[in-house]
Amino acid sequence: MVLLRSSLFQVLFYSVTFVLMIMFSPVMLLPRKWGWWVVPVWSRALLLLMRITVGLKVEVRGRENLPDGGFIAAMKHQSAWETVSLIPLFSSPTFILKRELRWIPIFGWYTAKFKQIPINRGKRSEALAAMMEAAKEAIAEKRQILIFPEGTRRPAGAEPKYKYGIAHLYKDLQCPVVPIAHNAGLYWPRSSWKVYPGTVVVDILPPIQPGLPADVFHERMVREIETASNRLIDEARRVPKPSPVLETIATPQT
Repeated sequence: MVLLRSSLFQVLFYSVTFVLMIMFSPVMLLPRKWGWWVVPVWSRALLLLMRITVGLKVEVRGRENLPDGGFIAAMKHQSAWETVSLIPLFSSPTFILKRELRWIPIFGWYTAKFKQIPINRGKRSEALAAMMEAAKEAIAEKRQILIFPEGTRRPAGAEPKYKYGIAHLYKDLQCPVVPIAHNAGLYWPRSSWKVYPGTVVVDILPPIQPGLPADVFHERMVREIETASNRLIDEARRVPKPSPVLETIATPQT
């Protein structure tokens, strides 16, 4: 049953995305701020689709920790789930994403239209400079920069591998960084066709204010995200029908 429902969801996920991108394409002619509404509508449509087809719900904690204006959201990266489902939490977000996504027909046009920040992973120094310039512009416009500090998806419960680039952003932009933990990898595992029923819990942690040394900030951010993520994994073990993914994860040390 899980396989059948997951297959239905996967087909509808891409079909709905394609149809909505075509339907909403006239917003390409509008200013970015006027057309942005289509992106959270797409996100909410997919959240509803997940709930109906595979029984995947979401609980968000700590909304009060989101500051007004521009800041950096440092998010745990376990799944495809967080790349689409957290968008409605922010008023004017911009993802830092790999440049290759700009090359995807139609989808890439949307990332360019809504000023998402591409990064060329093959040219690290040039990429960092370009990312910093775009990030400064975003903060000046009071937008929220969404970044996955690990760079790529890691399985739930796996040893973390955080990159240091976010510490450079924190130091140079002088804005708050909001750590965000979740347990989406328990229900939509990395590179998995199957999506399991349950509730993804998102924990928005108190912002780390600017002014700390970069090393101190980075250590604190990693510690807070990982502690919260491990706590959510442990919490998920105690629900009536835990995800089968938990069988492959050792009990976390918090």
